[in-house]
Amino acid sequence: MLTWCQYLLDSYAFWVKKELVIRSGTSFEQAECLFNSPFVVASHGMQEDPVLNYGNRVALDLWEMDWEQFTQTPSRLTAEPVNREARARMLSQAKKQGYISDYSGIRISNTGKRFWVEQAIIWTIQNPDGGVLGQGATFSTWRFI
Repeated sequence: MLTWCQYLLDSYAFWVKKELVIRSGTSFEQAECLFNSPFVVASHGMQEDPVLNYGNRVALDLWEMDWEQFTQTPSRLTAEPVNREARARMLSQAKKQGYISDYSGIRISNTGKRFWVEQAIIWTIQNPDGGVLGQGATFSTWRFI
């Protein structure tokens, strides 16, 4: 998980040209800072049906899941069926461009609570050689609907 957090943070800095969190201390301290950040951070891998592989404390709380549930959930299930096509288009656009910084859309928690996400940043997560490993998302603005 420490390596994944470093890829997540490095890729965000590469695409967005700023740091997601303060990058001081050890990789463990950076991962701890990321997990305890006051905004959502989540990611998924590159499977055909991508599965969530990281969620910080705010993401776990917002989607009403524990770590084990979250990291076994296909990421498409974070959106209702009616919103999944628009979500897939957005993820495809972010993959082609490297990142997008203005995504808004409706998401749904594990217990069915719907919420509107605003100004989300979606970015491609890659290894140091540029190999694509997944996609990350962060946002700090949402409201329940």
